[in-house]
Amino acid sequence: MIRKLQKVYALTEQGAKDLVKATLWTVAANISLMIPMGVLILALEKIIEGLSYGADPAGGVWWITAFGAVLVVFIYIIHWFQYKALYIATYKESANRRIRLGEKLRELPLSFFGQRDLSDLTATMMSDCSSLEQAFSHFVPQMWGTVISTILITIGLLIMDWRMALAVLWVVPVSFVLVLASRWLQVKYGTQNFLAKRAVTDGLQELLETVKDIKACNQKEKYLKGLNEKLDQAEKATIRSELVTGTCITSAQAFLKLGLATTVLVGVSLLIRGSLELTMFLIFLIAASRLYEPIGITFMNMAAVFSSQIKIKRMKEIEEQPVQTGKQEYTPKNYDITFEHVNFSYNDSDGVLENVTFQAKQGEVTALVGPSGGGKSTAARLAARFWDADAGKISLGGMDVSEVEPETLLKNYAIVFQDVVLFRDTVMENIRLGRREATDEEVLAAAGAAQCDEFIKKLPQGYQTMIGENGATLSGGERQRISIARALLKDAPVILLDEATASLDVENETAVQAALSGLIQNKTVLIIAHRMRTVMGADKVVVLAEGKVAEMGHPQDLMKEKGLFRHMVELQTESQGWVLH
Repeated sequence: MIRKLQKVYALTEQGAKDLVKATLWTVAANISLMIPMGVLILALEKIIEGLSYGADPAGGVWWITAFGAVLVVFIYIIHWFQYKALYIATYKESANRRIRLGEKLRELPLSFFGQRDLSDLTATMMSDCSSLEQAFSHFVPQMWGTVISTILITIGLLIMDWRMALAVLWVVPVSFVLVLASRWLQVKYGTQNFLAKRAVTDGLQELLETVKDIKACNQKEKYLKGLNEKLDQAEKATIRSELVTGTCITSAQAFLKLGLATTVLVGVSLLIRGSLELTMFLIFLIAASRLYEPIGITFMNMAAVFSSQIKIKRMKEIEEQPVQTGKQEYTPKNYDITFEHVNFSYNDSDGVLENVTFQAKQGEVTALVGPSGGGKSTAARLAARFWDADAGKISLGGMDVSEVEPETLLKNYAIVFQDVVLFRDTVMENIRLGRREATDEEVLAAAGAAQCDEFIKKLPQGYQTMIGENGATLSGGERQRISIARALLKDAPVILLDEATASLDVENETAVQAALSGLIQNKTVLIIAHRMRTVMGADKVVVLAEGKVAEMGHPQDLMKEKGLFRHMVELQTESQGWVLH
């Protein structure tokens, strides 16, 4: 049963056990609230009996009053354990769920993130987790607890008097059928509501990310018009979803109230015929008034559970994604990167790399050049196992990288991407990301080598300046230099540079390249560059065009051939003399 609950509700083993405990305590709490009704009936019976014999009715109920006081304490204790099982355990499970999702995302290949947008993943981590936290603290255990307690109370009532029990309970299964029959409608419109809200979230995030471009192109009115349409659609979807759910649940609850009428009619009929005692009639009358309330709440809980299934499904989709695994202990004999007949595509139809074979040797600089879209960045990312090749083999020091756990493998790599990512933190901590245990002095030395020191000292708090989300307060060149400082600080045996100096001016590019030249001694360096003068000092050039190796060799040798590399160099040399008239 525990494994079944884990699968259905996307819970940990402990979370499933806590759900069972919460359900059982809810059953105990529901039944405990029926006991005072029995005590009240006994008190009334004693009073009536005392009045019949002319005795003092108060004397007979003192013990019942004392028992009632003890009962109040008992009910309080049960509800305390119910609260603990419902809320405290649920919040712990919610924290574990977020951590588990974070760990899962950390283990997934980057191909997964290419298929999902950021706002969708953010919604799963934040909104969906919050919704499930509420579902498992307010809805799911209460629903199952009410179902179980209703079954137990039904058995008790049938034993006491089956005729009155049927009068009280006949509306319950009919009402349940009404709610369950409308489930597909609730799920359908609930899904539409969710998708409409997600479209609004996507639109808002896109607006925040592209607001400068929207304004620059005078597209503000057009974009806001589209966003308003998404908001209107989300509003309509919410109204439809709430209307359908409310109509179904309210109809079932209204039908449930008919049970009180049939209880009175049947009870009065049996009293008139003398086949039912007044005390028994009062017991069933009070039981009916008490029984329908938690069942009505359960109907609302069922609607919330139906809605939570959408979130659970999305969460399970992430948790069931295949992860990249491999050896966690790995010591290569050297740091040569070798591609052997590698094929790769981002989807089944479009091939990015086809039969790519080359070697980047330790102690040498290997440059990947070629037209845009030729597969240069893809090859560099495959070397670091951001993705796994579809066919062929990529090895580091003779070991297939697909057999090494990604985090273990990446300890050997220092990477500078073309698109720099910085965190909303200080300059010091953004650089220290390259090696968390680095001292302040080592961070300062790396920043100086990357030509960061001059502009950092001009910031309000120097190295302790907060640089905003993704370094919003810095220029493109300054952000790039911080990224290079990270790589210098990490000092890994393999260096991947993807247009590392593209955002720098000529003077800073020369200075940074001088710093990098000191870093790359006896290391494997794989660089991607469009500036041909950047790669002229490389030991080997691999020209990628349309996903294939078009040329390969020393840059001076390639210049002697009338191939693509020479053509690219000549075009850039020619473009340097262009003058606008």
